[in-house]
Amino acid sequence: MAVLRGEGCLFSINPLKKDWKFRTLRRKKWTLLGRIYFCIPCLMLVDTGANVTLVRTDLAQKLKGNFIYTAPNISLKTATGEKAEIHGKLDAAIECGSRKFQHKIYVAHITDHCILGLDFLQKFNFMVDLEKNEIRTGGEEIPLFSASAEDSKLCSVLAKEKTIIPARSECLIQGVPEASGKFRYAVTDFPSHVSQKGVLVAATLVDLKKEAIPVRVLNLDHKPKTVDKGAVIATCEPVVDIVARPQEFSESLRLPLILENLEGLNEKQRTAVKELLQKFQNLFSTSDSDVGRCNMTQHRVNTGNHPPIKQYPRRLPLAKKEEAERLVKEMVDNGIIEESSGPWTSPIVLVKKKDGSTRFCVDYRKLNEITIKDSYPLPRIYDTLDALNGSQWFSTLDLKSGYWQVEIQPEDKEKTAFTTGQGLWQFKVMPFGLCNAPATFERLMETVLRGLTSEACLVYLDDIIIVGRTFQERLNNIRKLFQRLQKANLKLSPKKCKFFRKEVSYLGHIISAVGVKTDPEKTKAVVDWPRPETVHDLRSFLGLYTYYRRFVRNFSAIARPLHKLTEARSNFNWTEECEKSFNSLKHALITSPVLTYPRTDKEFILDTDASIEGIGALLSQKIRNEECVIAYFSKSLGKPERNYCVTRKELLAIVKSIEHFHHYLYGRKFLLRTDHASIRWLLNFREPEGQIARWIQRLQEYNFEIQHRKGTSHGNADALSRRPCKESCKHCTNAEKKFGVETDISLKVLTTEDAWSSSEVQKAQLEDPAIRPILERKLNSEIDLLGKKSLRKTLQKTILGSLGLLTP
Repeated sequence: MAVLRGEGCLFSINPLKKDWKFRTLRRKKWTLLGRIYFCIPCLMLVDTGANVTLVRTDLAQKLKGNFIYTAPNISLKTATGEKAEIHGKLDAAIECGSRKFQHKIYVAHITDHCILGLDFLQKFNFMVDLEKNEIRTGGEEIPLFSASAEDSKLCSVLAKEKTIIPARSECLIQGVPEASGKFRYAVTDFPSHVSQKGVLVAATLVDLKKEAIPVRVLNLDHKPKTVDKGAVIATCEPVVDIVARPQEFSESLRLPLILENLEGLNEKQRTAVKELLQKFQNLFSTSDSDVGRCNMTQHRVNTGNHPPIKQYPRRLPLAKKEEAERLVKEMVDNGIIEESSGPWTSPIVLVKKKDGSTRFCVDYRKLNEITIKDSYPLPRIYDTLDALNGSQWFSTLDLKSGYWQVEIQPEDKEKTAFTTGQGLWQFKVMPFGLCNAPATFERLMETVLRGLTSEACLVYLDDIIIVGRTFQERLNNIRKLFQRLQKANLKLSPKKCKFFRKEVSYLGHIISAVGVKTDPEKTKAVVDWPRPETVHDLRSFLGLYTYYRRFVRNFSAIARPLHKLTEARSNFNWTEECEKSFNSLKHALITSPVLTYPRTDKEFILDTDASIEGIGALLSQKIRNEECVIAYFSKSLGKPERNYCVTRKELLAIVKSIEHFHHYLYGRKFLLRTDHASIRWLLNFREPEGQIARWIQRLQEYNFEIQHRKGTSHGNADALSRRPCKESCKHCTNAEKKFGVETDISLKVLTTEDAWSSSEVQKAQLEDPAIRPILERKLNSEIDLLGKKSLRKTLQKTILGSLGLLTP
């Protein structure tokens, strides 16, 4: 078998699974392949001239063990003459071959991963045999490798036939190895003259015993590339081990993803961008465990003089206990949590993700209640958007697991403690769910980027947008920002970073050189509104637009035909004029500035509602005594969701709406309005389970106040969720027959319609001897009844008298 590795990036393909890591044989000294437990596998230099065993400092930081610091003036020399300053020592399990050895090793700044000294070799009776290039212990033979031994095992992979790789595409090339052997091989190097042209090779395992091996190649350029027959496309070297490393390559598509969509740049500019990204490629996270650690600020959990809160752990199902312990061990190994001995404790909640995996959460609601809120201000979004004026290209950055890159103050770590029933643990970094986390994170970002904001970039929490008027200015701004982030030891998520785009999505808006416009997804619910088929449908449609008529130019003139259709005396006759008015209103809504700029000095208002067929929400702010809409949200319910009870549907509407408007609501207090009174009780439920627990856990990151609103005053959100559906009547009828309950809660806010049509009322009036004379005079326009006060009184007396309601 062999592995293919590209220069500048690694990305997994079949048959190499993403949870496997390979190691090759390239060596410069006599080494063996081993492992120090609770650390990644490493290369160990066998040095009989060294009196002690050493491990490199960066690897020691990943070990689980007792780190015992020694005097700083202690130093020693390695067999190569290097001066190594000792930083400490620890107990570790060293694996060589199939055996494990417990040994004390020293931590020092050395070049090699690990140096096996004479103390280790003598203690465990190792015998070095340079004639056979092996080391023996306990009857086991462990191979040693050197530079000369390695070179003899290298071979090249040649292209079997001429292949053209399309621009910005990936294809499979059949390669022919120059040699074969019984070893597993790895194709580790792509020829430099090829990689410089923007062609990269994927990482995979191949079998050199076969006549041809697959080589997956990626063309990053905007022009097709040609690989001639017989050209060297890769270099092979043996693989000595394959070790399971979960999620090692979960984000390894780094450079190819980042270099996407650079159509507006010429070849020279693309090369400059590529060189800059390659220079700072260590700034981008390569896996879920590759998270930076910034020490420029620390999160404080200020609870004043409040006594510690101790909550007993919730009983976990037996099936989830092992999962909880596994997640705890994983966080311990990654340096996220540590053991705690304090008086604080909060319960945990295990939330199932969409992909079936489990998210580990802590319920900090009680802790948040007593925490003194941090008043550090968040940026004014309105000013941020205005500052983008004049930019032609935009780049956006996003940090990798931003919260976990911020440390907790040592004295406050115990307040984050939690228990699974097996031990007490506390966070070393800022966990999710703490109420002051957004303020701390904003403070950190502004500290890191101080002096660059407004001029080179704009930041709102972990969303960063880089601006500039010329290409060179933009490139310099990106370089400055990279330097700041690198100095602060922060990591970026490559999947979420976009560079040199004509148009980007930022804070819920579409930003371009032309200006700021609303995201089409926000108005999609209105654009897709079907043609009304009943008066009720039309009133719902017009009610939505009338509520925000100040945002639509000439609203009254455009909507007049539709308003006439809703009058009691009119039959519902949809004409060409009505169709034109209906389409014009929708067009006016999506083309005019209906969605106003969000303002951080005003409180956000989120109206949510649910019906049997869908959920709806409206985000607004009260500006100059008027509620101005910022964005709409509407979603049809799936078949399982339609079976939810009314309360669960209302909570689903809240969760989905808050998630949809996350960019606006996260880190701010907002008003949540709903017409379902039981939501307040449900969100404070003491021991939620299952789906409700996941929803409540998701909502605890947000700071909001719930306000109950009567259904009759909740028409703006109702209209979005109660949009007509042709099958709704049939569904409601069947549900009512089955359950014997009222299923469509929208009936509570409908206006009762008269059983008589306008024509029937007119006919009855003409048959009435008291009303007929006056009505005929009105119809014949002999006199304007409404303009004459005396005749108006006569009409009133006549009608009331005929009904027997006139008092003498």
